[in-house]
Amino acid sequence: QVQLVESGGGLVQPGGSLTLSCTASGIQLSLYTMHWYRQGPEKQRELIANIFSDGHTNYADSVKGRFTISRHDVNNTMYLQMNSLKPEDTAVYYCNAVSRARDLWGQGTQVTVSS
Repeated sequence: QVQLVESGGGLVQPGGSLTLSCTASGIQLSLYTMHWYRQGPEKQRELIANIFSDGHTNYADSVKGRFTISRHDVNNTMYLQMNSLKPEDTAVYYCNAVSRARDLWGQGTQVTVSS
């Protein structure tokens, strides 16, 4: 079965850290362009980071310097290390895998930043 499964969300205090995971089955992540999106309450879905098959990464200004996207090819998993979290980072976080033939989405994982 081809699918992406996110995990690692939860409740964290401002200034804290979380690491999200996106584990793939049925596809080889290293062959895809991988994205992390998020959608906050009453907000549009926002692209926050991506990693290409060659390892090149990009970040939205809103997370640059605080979040790190990475991919572990042996585990076939993509990660999003989130540091210095702010209340405005509260959102459902989604991973997305794109190739010429596929556009796959995970189910999302909730991140809530609150004291």
